[in-house]
Amino acid sequence: MWNVFRAELTKLKRPSLSLSTIAAVAFVTSLTTSLLFLLVDSPEGNGERGVRIGRDVLALPSGVTISFSNAAGLLGIVALCIFAAQTAQEYIYGTLRNLLVRQPSRMKILIGKLGSMKLFAIAMVTLSALLAVSLSYLFAGVKDIPTQAWGTQDAQIAVIQTFINVLLATIGFGIFGMILGLLFRSPISAISIGVIWNLIIEGLLSIFVTNIDRYFPGQLLSIVATGGNERISYQYALFTSYGFLLAGLAIVAILFKRRDVAN
Repeated sequence: MWNVFRAELTKLKRPSLSLSTIAAVAFVTSLTTSLLFLLVDSPEGNGERGVRIGRDVLALPSGVTISFSNAAGLLGIVALCIFAAQTAQEYIYGTLRNLLVRQPSRMKILIGKLGSMKLFAIAMVTLSALLAVSLSYLFAGVKDIPTQAWGTQDAQIAVIQTFINVLLATIGFGIFGMILGLLFRSPISAISIGVIWNLIIEGLLSIFVTNIDRYFPGQLLSIVATGGNERISYQYALFTSYGFLLAGLAIVAILFKRRDVAN
C-alpha cells in the first residue's frame, strides 16, 4: 500500500497537474477574496448568494477567514475534478492492469490512491489559506477596514478552525469525485456529472424544494466549510455528508473489486 501511495503521489506531482492545480487554486482564492472586499459597500452583496458582509463583520477576529471559507465550494470542485480524473484514467489508459501486476490487492490500491490524493488536497487547502489571509490584509488596507482584531488569539483560533472545516469539505468533495470516477470509469463523464450535480442540480433543487439541502452531500459539505448555519448545524452537516460519502465509497469499492479492470 505504501508503494501505491508513493506511485500515486509521483503522478500528482507532475508539472502538468501540479502547476495547473496551483493556478486554479490561486484563481479561485483570489477571485473570492477580491470580490468580498472590493464589493463590501455594494448593495447587491459581496458574499455567496448575494449575502452582504459589512465592514463591521470583516473587522471581527473571524473576518480574516471569511474569504477562505467562501472559496471552499470552488476548492471542492477542483478537488472533485482531480480525484475523479486520477481515479477514472486508470481504466482509460489501461494502467490499472499494470498496477494489479505489482499489487494484486485492489483494496490496497484504492486506499493508497485515496491517501495520496488526501495529501494533495491538504497542500491545496494550505496554499489557499495562505493566499486568502495575505490577500485579506492587502484588500483590507485598500478598503480601509481595520485589522487589529486579526492579530488576536481569537483570530488565530478562527483560522485554525476554518482551515480544518475547509479541509474536511475539500476532501469530502474529492471523495465524491473518486466515487464518480470508480462508478463511471471515464474522467469526462465523472467530472461533468460531478460538476453539474454540485453546481446546478443541488443548487436549483435547494431553492425550489424546502429543506432538501439537508440531504445533499455537496450542500452539506459547503455548510461544513462555513462551520454550520442557522438551519443546519455543523455536526449534522459533517456526519450526514460523510455518512453518504462513506456509504457510496463502500459500494464503489465492491464494484472496483469485482468488475473487470478494462473500461
